[in-house]
Amino acid sequence: MKYKGLLFDFDYTLGDSTDGIVLCANYALECLGYQPAELETIRRTIGLHLQEVYHVLVKAQGLEGKEAEDNEFARLFMEKADQVMTEKSSFYPGVLPCVRQWKEQGYKLGVVTTKYRHRIEGILEKYKETELFDIIIGGDSVRYPKPDPEGLLQVVEIWNLSKKEVLYVGDSLVDARTAQAAGVDFAGVTTGTTTKEALEQYPNIGVFAGVGALPL
Repeated sequence: MKYKGLLFDFDYTLGDSTDGIVLCANYALECLGYQPAELETIRRTIGLHLQEVYHVLVKAQGLEGKEAEDNEFARLFMEKADQVMTEKSSFYPGVLPCVRQWKEQGYKLGVVTTKYRHRIEGILEKYKETELFDIIIGGDSVRYPKPDPEGLLQVVEIWNLSKKEVLYVGDSLVDARTAQAAGVDFAGVTTGTTTKEALEQYPNIGVFAGVGALPL
């Protein structure tokens, strides 16, 4: 097989945390005195780091964000996420059987996401799949968030693989840019808010309807 390691984004790639993210984002906004954001506005921010999410959501209300406030938004978001995110997150239908099959075939498997590591671990524990992935790199595992390639490069080094042996799968332009910056192959999936045409503007081995359609 061409690839020995498969890496995945989580939100809108392996699963869906929309309900939890909307609750957390609007909780943080309202605590800071802003109006709650629309569902679709929040959906388009999924995959960004929280400080960036704050600025996008505040700008959508026609306001200028305050630099000192973005960290407080992130803190409030995480406060609420500790209460609701695991319960409100789920894997897409058919994803877990595919990943289990790839594990049985001998692929190394990992997650590189802006979600914090313990959040992914909590979701996996809910599904009783704590041994499914060999490595999880969360937003708290790196100094610089995606599209900086730090997380992907960490895994390549830990696994002692060449970049050509690793595939990164994601749903967003941030994911595509991350793979490009790391020098690893990228496969896009259209289970998020980004169109096939937009993902195809970046180097890719293909853009697919979902993880289960990957030609592995």
